[in-house]
Amino acid sequence: MFSKVLIANRGEIACRIIKTARRMGIATVAVYSEADRDALHVEMADEAVLIGPPAAAESYLSIDRIIAACRATGADAVHPGYGFLSEREAFAAALAEAGIVFVGPNPAAIAAMGDKIESKKAAAAAGVSTVPGHLGIIENAAEAVEIAGAIGYPVMIKASAGGGGKGMRIAYSAAEVEEGFRLARSEAKASFGDDRVFVEKFIVEPRHIEIQVLGDKHGNVVHLGERECSIQRRNQKVIEEAPSPLLDEETRARMGAQAVALAKAVNYDSAGTVEFVAGQDRSFYFLEMNTRLQVEHPVTELVTGIDLVEQMFRVAAGEELAFRQEDVRLDGWAIESRVYAEDPLRNFLPSIGRLTLYRPPAERREKGVVVRNDTGVFEGGEISIHYDPMIAKLCTHAATRAEAIAAMSDALDSFAIEGIRHNIPFLAALMQHPRWREGHLSTAFIADEFPGGFSIAPPRGMVAGHVVAVATMIDHLQNLRKRQISGQMGGRPVTFERARVAVMGDLSFNVEVDDARSGWQITFFGEEGHADHIVTLHSEWRPGQPVWSGMIDGEAAAMLVRPIANGVMLAHRGTAAEIRVFTRREAELVRLMPVKALAAASAALLCPMPGLVRTIEVAEGQDVKAGEALCVVEAMKMENVLRAERDATVKKIRVKPGDTLSVDAVIMEFA
Repeated sequence: MFSKVLIANRGEIACRIIKTARRMGIATVAVYSEADRDALHVEMADEAVLIGPPAAAESYLSIDRIIAACRATGADAVHPGYGFLSEREAFAAALAEAGIVFVGPNPAAIAAMGDKIESKKAAAAAGVSTVPGHLGIIENAAEAVEIAGAIGYPVMIKASAGGGGKGMRIAYSAAEVEEGFRLARSEAKASFGDDRVFVEKFIVEPRHIEIQVLGDKHGNVVHLGERECSIQRRNQKVIEEAPSPLLDEETRARMGAQAVALAKAVNYDSAGTVEFVAGQDRSFYFLEMNTRLQVEHPVTELVTGIDLVEQMFRVAAGEELAFRQEDVRLDGWAIESRVYAEDPLRNFLPSIGRLTLYRPPAERREKGVVVRNDTGVFEGGEISIHYDPMIAKLCTHAATRAEAIAAMSDALDSFAIEGIRHNIPFLAALMQHPRWREGHLSTAFIADEFPGGFSIAPPRGMVAGHVVAVATMIDHLQNLRKRQISGQMGGRPVTFERARVAVMGDLSFNVEVDDARSGWQITFFGEEGHADHIVTLHSEWRPGQPVWSGMIDGEAAAMLVRPIANGVMLAHRGTAAEIRVFTRREAELVRLMPVKALAAASAALLCPMPGLVRTIEVAEGQDVKAGEALCVVEAMKMENVLRAERDATVKKIRVKPGDTLSVDAVIMEFA
């Protein structure tokens, strides 16, 4: 086994690799850019080497600098993680020439499978079902339009060297092919240094299902079951699970056999993933093979009990797989939610800044439930504009899918992040969605179910009652705490009114609070003044804690807590609400207070996220129509087209290509 391994990556995957290496007794070396000087993976590793400026092309993508770091530290192996250089044949070859072991597949396998076009040819030769498409290199937009017309719309324009949703566009018309071809090539060049793209048929209502394979250098290959990755947004996976609710044992066996056959055909000798697009009828077609560790590998580890990073180390060191296909068992159900630094209320645009609060749920393994959180950040750290916006991968495992979903719901309700925008409210809402719970999935799920974008719904029904009860308890605790402030005037002891009015939006609840030894009891009264029902709470929550956790009517529950003026904001089960608790006299007076209306927004295009201006598509004095492209802003390796919301005339353009903008910076004004 290796004595020292260098991790040629950053963020959560670098931290995750370090954990397994440490358990195996392998010393670790981190590499970092100037932007990552204070990153978590740098702190966790035994050694760390600065390899360049923030731009990935000058640091994490520099083969020469990483090899130099290996020589300087005496590392005898390199684990590439995912992304960056993980699927570069030239990187694996350069390491071999330098006498350093690449913890991944051999260069020939990367060449055969790492390129999407070549992998489809290899898959077809191995008898694997493939999607209809044009596998040749496309030189220009006109050729792309011609090919798309021959295949039939809709089509997928895809970067040959791509991954992670970068350099990928779906087109339903010739005009969309032209625009998508240009954007896909530009993103591919920026992300992978390779602007080749191809076109294939886009399967309507498809599901994205992938098979995890593992091979050694002795000709043994096994598969570790499937992962369902159909919950995607802009071709970026959001939620993954293992196994898939679609597959039966027969289909799983056929997909696994094809994946193993393909891996054997190219002498694959590491962890890899064979991706399929599947129809609702369980038909399936080969998409591509990722010759690396996948982002979503934890769900496979949870259902199989196999540490994939450990297996990659052992295979790279020349060991034979210690198990065969018949030894692989899928136990229970696992779900992964990707927590991103993005604003779901502003079309999921990236968010950057300092994590003023970062309190993930506690990792645990108890009562048949596992909670796991793979992360590369910490409280007080920065989310940078230069790299992927992932904050963490929150995973749960339980005996059944329903139990795993319930555990994920609880974990998301316990995940407190402040300082930046994040997608936890969206993930929490997804967990409650009936279609998700039923397992009726497709890659168009988010587009279908949230056609107008995402907005946080207020709590209703039983959830509303629970939220109001917790808000009432919090208000009473804060009142009690105020009486403990020193230096107050003496006199008669203050007795707080038990009767309260909780106001949540346009709803009012008449309640009464009792903090008896047996637990907090919040009584709700109906319109006639009669007791309607009682909610019983047990919790050790104290003012200032960002998460309320405890028991509600005997069931474990958690809510995010954020203080607001004269009240509290609570988030629970994908809903959120501002709640203010008054005495009945205070409630009467509040109803008389005037509401100040917000001023109308100015006629301007504001930058919706921090980013770099790539292009300006219009000129001053130009008339534009609703939906017309105004400019392209790049953020976190994605190019975002900003379009006109209505017909207007461009009055003044205040930025130029190359400018770096902050959130809400004025890009242009309209007459």
